[in-house]
Amino acid sequence: MVHLRSALPAVVVASLSPGSQRRTRERRFKLIHGALSARKVDRRVPWLANLHRISTGALVAVGGSTLVLSALTIHWQNAWAVSYGRLQASKVLEHRMQESSALLEQHHLAAVRRPGQLVPTSSEKLVHLPGPTLRSPGGGGLTLSTLPLNAIPAGY
Repeated sequence: MVHLRSALPAVVVASLSPGSQRRTRERRFKLIHGALSARKVDRRVPWLANLHRISTGALVAVGGSTLVLSALTIHWQNAWAVSYGRLQASKVLEHRMQESSALLEQHHLAAVRRPGQLVPTSSEKLVHLPGPTLRSPGGGGLTLSTLPLNAIPAGY
């Protein structure tokens, strides 16, 4: 008859002192410390140490240039988005101006008795006048309904 209890190994729990933990940690990283020691490599193979320094510098330079180019890309993308927004706003304003010009033409055509005397406008035929000067703040301005439309001669 075989007892299962006797077949299992005994588990031993031991407490490690701080000194033994440090020794264990030193043993664990001993391979890494010996392989990457700059002084040992510099003494044994100086050209390999110089190559390592050059490659490290190149990697740092590539990383830095990547960060700089990423920042510039974000800046340029933001500037492009602002410019595109301004372009869209100017297109909307141009469309509104064309609509208002067409509405004014239709209004004048409807108000005149002889519509054949009016000439279609173009941007070359427009006359730009200076803005009105303000006389007094309480003077009340002119509105479209207060203008005598019959007194406007045919054509403009």
